[in-house]
Formats: sequence, C-alpha cells, structure tokens
Amino acid sequence: MEQTLMLGVEGVRKTILHGGSSEMPRFITGTKVTFHFRTQLCDDERTVLDDSKKVGVPMEVVIGNMFKLEVWETLLTSMRIGEVAEFWCDVTHTGLYPMVAKSLRRIAEGKDPVDWHIHTCGMANMFAYHSLGYEDLDQLQKEPQPLYFVLELVKVEQPSEYDRESWALSDEERLKVVPLLHGQGNKLFKQGHYPQAANKYKEGIICIKNIQTKCLLRVEEYYEVIEHTTDIINQHPGVMKAYYLRAKAHMEVWNESEAQADFQKVLDLDPGMRKVVRREMQVLSMRMEEKREEEKLKYRGMF
Repeated sequence: MEQTLMLGVEGVRKTILHGGSSEMPRFITGTKVTFHFRTQLCDDERTVLDDSKKVGVPMEVVIGNMFKLEVWETLLTSMRIGEVAEFWCDVTHTGLYPMVAKSLRRIAEGKDPVDWHIHTCGMANMFAYHSLGYEDLDQLQKEPQPLYFVLELVKVEQPSEYDRESWALSDEERLKVVPLLHGQGNKLFKQGHYPQAANKYKEGIICIKNIQTKCLLRVEEYYEVIEHTTDIINQHPGVMKAYYLRAKAHMEVWNESEAQADFQKVLDLDPGMRKVVRREMQVLSMRMEEKREEEKLKYRGMF
C-alpha cells in the first residue's frame, strides 16, 4: 500500500489499495465518473456508514456539476480506472456528508431525497428539521468528524461519449437548451406534429423547473446545516468545527457578514486554521462580488 498526501489539498491523505490502469484519465467539465464508495468512521472498528456495493448500484458524478460533496471530485480526479484508494478527509471536507448520505440513502430506498420534510408543515416541520431521519447521520451532524472514503474508479466517460440526460447538464447548459427546444416545438407545431411539439415544450419546461428546484433545494439544505450547527454551538460554544461548517453554509447562501463572523470565531478558537480561513475568505469575497455583478445586470435589464 502506498500512502501519500494529496498535493495541494489540505486535510486529505490518500492510500492506494489497488493500482489501476497505467494512464491517467482525462478529467474535464462534463466528464462522467462512475465509481463505488464506502464511507467509514475513524473509530477503532472503522464503522461503515454507507457502501454502494451493498446497495448494488455504483455512484455517478459529472465533473463540474456542483456536487455538494466537493472533495469527492478532487479525490476521483486523482485516480486511475480500476484503482481502489482509501482517503482520510478531515472535517473541513466532510461537514456536509450527512446531508449527502441522507439523499443517497433515500434514493436507494426508492424515495424522494427531500420528500421527508417538504410535505410536513407547522410544528411537525420544526421537529423534522432537527433530524435527518437516520440516527447515525444525526449523530455525525451533531458531532462533525473526519471520515474515511474508500473509492473504486469504475469508468470515466467524456462528454461526447455518453447521452447526457437532464441531470448531467449544468444549469448554464439547461438555460441554453431551453430556447432550442422551444424553437423545435414551434417548428413541429407549424408542421402539424402536435404531440411531438408538446413533448419539446414539455422538455423545455422540465429544464427550467429542474434549475428552480435545484436552487431551492440547495438553499434549503444549507439553511438546514445552519440550523443544525447553531444547535451545536448553543450547547457547545467552543466547538470550532461547528463554526467552520456554519460559516461554509452561510457562504453558500450569500450571508456575508454571518460567514465572516463565523470564520473569525474559527480563528479565535484555532489559530492553526489561519491558512484555511484565509482561502475561504477569498472565496467568499469572490462569490459576493459575482453576486453583486449579477444583481447589477438584473436591475439594469429591468430599467
């Protein structure tokens, strides 16, 4: 077994368990990666949380498509086809794993990944927000910790090598394809092909709804992280990891001052996080500037 530190990535250690093919695959935006994963706690028993081989279905991720657990893209793009590697990742990379695992488990069970709280309301919704529906994930959410990911890279497909279903398109690609679908629908309608025209219009509507739903769920899930970490902080105000995760969640929903305050608290509790926090603050600044530019363009168009 060969153990190495991931170059340019803090808080990650890689151990190759089985070498893959000799050539390194080409990873670009839109590349589809098929892989198996096993997630384990860092306890003496190396308790298994999730295992895609037990479910019987490998995982698929499209590079650059904003998968919530960003570190997985980094890990996968360091691998060769057929390679099996174990990655130790510290809490700066694993904080959102409970949310990701909840969705994956519900999909494996044939359920809507978010249905468990969307259809509750009032008092029931308030209590639902404090549970992910799985006891082990609730515990991990309350006490964020490093995790082991054992990944097996099964297949790598370039954008031109597979039929890109709607889930594999980026939001930008979906927006570009909507006018094309609308135009195709109009052409079919003029030719009297009404059922085919209706299908094209429906495809366009689905693309728009996918973008809206995706954005809504992202925001909702990050606010859920904020809720959970705030509970932890209220009970254990000295837990640096909780401030870090809450800062990251605030950053994702553009709560600039709240994110800055939490990152400062991280530094107060652990000065050794200075380099990490400086990088995150740079990302926050960049995201806020992009957001401000978007708002300027939006209002300029209105007037």
